[in-house]
Amino acid sequence: MANKAGKTAPFSKYEWMIAWRYLRSQRSEGGVSILSWIALGGITLSVFALIVVMAVRSGFRTDFVDTIIGANAHTSVRSSVYVDENGATSRQIVDYDDWVDRLVRVPGVLSAAPLVKGQVLANLRAANAGVEVYGIRADDLMQLPRIAAPEQSEGDIGRFEEGIAIGWGVAQELGAVVGDRVRIINPTGTRSPMGVTPRVNAYEVVYIFQAGRWDIDRTRVYLPFAEAQAFFNFDGAASEIEVMVDDPENIEQWDEPLLRAAGDKALLWSWKDAWGNFLRALVIEDIMMIIIMSILVLIAALNIISGLIMLVKNKGRDIGILRTMGLTRGAILRVFFLCGALVGTVATALGTVLGCLFALNVNNVVGFINWISGQEVWDASIRGIYRVPSELQAGDVAFAVALALALSWGATIIPARRAARLDPVEALRYE
Repeated sequence: MANKAGKTAPFSKYEWMIAWRYLRSQRSEGGVSILSWIALGGITLSVFALIVVMAVRSGFRTDFVDTIIGANAHTSVRSSVYVDENGATSRQIVDYDDWVDRLVRVPGVLSAAPLVKGQVLANLRAANAGVEVYGIRADDLMQLPRIAAPEQSEGDIGRFEEGIAIGWGVAQELGAVVGDRVRIINPTGTRSPMGVTPRVNAYEVVYIFQAGRWDIDRTRVYLPFAEAQAFFNFDGAASEIEVMVDDPENIEQWDEPLLRAAGDKALLWSWKDAWGNFLRALVIEDIMMIIIMSILVLIAALNIISGLIMLVKNKGRDIGILRTMGLTRGAILRVFFLCGALVGTVATALGTVLGCLFALNVNNVVGFINWISGQEVWDASIRGIYRVPSELQAGDVAFAVALALALSWGATIIPARRAARLDPVEALRYE
């Protein structure tokens, strides 16, 4: 529609019509070259890959953190070294009930539970496995969501005081099922004038859990607290206090209140202290993956430049005619900008749809690949978790769409300006 000066508004209907006509024209008519189709396919695949990578990245961190804070203390309160009444150095917490009472009064603390921990050898028939025993009260065990309500389980956690609970990997290593009696061997068991005698006890397996992390399921065994005290020579004492808070992602804000509540001898060891290096490595890996995938989007978008340059060259005569008919340089620029922008927009839309569908069904795809190959392509013993995690976030999708559109639209400016600067006299001289 013309304005008061007699000029048409930018991106008018006729500009869209010309751009669409050029996109639909055959190669023999000087239309879109094969490079433009390559650009469309390249941008589609790169946007698809970028969305999938970011979804898996987000899902991996979420699953990784969830399995850590769902099966472990958000922070552990331990005692510094002191000299006990026998003149020996010790870290045992003798007055652990008092510590627990003080810790649970800290605002934001959900629970505090005394633990006895030790590394021992588990044996069943001819099978042996090194395991880490956690002595814990039954009520406190129910506060661990990845143990009390895991992805898979066998047996009855309500019978915990009657035996032991073992991880899925420990059960596989020993060939144990619910009802078997597993022997637990402590090499530093009983001290006597004749030396140290290993302590060996047998316990019924009453519960088998799959916490979602291979390293936890492969090594973790839970034993009733009183039984663990006797087994590890912790009579009347605990090795640490397990604290759960309402915001474990920001566990640092509880450091000072917990230390004040526990007393001068207290030391803290949070889940971020234990896994901080790995989480920082994940952040660096995430940044590098996004940069690499963004470069792939850029490379695909650059193909638009080649395709549009070929289109401008083939349409030189048309540009000359349009200019003599009254089209301004701005109108010519917008026509060819629309040619490239439409390719980038369509490719971005296709890549977004494909990427979202793949991210939402990534485990089905992996399952199909496993079925085709006849083997597991996702090794939980290496990656720690049992499935390919995927968490599709709106912010990640928006970033991928914005990046692809910015690069593909930006790439059209150079050839579009070249078309706008074309002299109509030169374009029609040899026609």
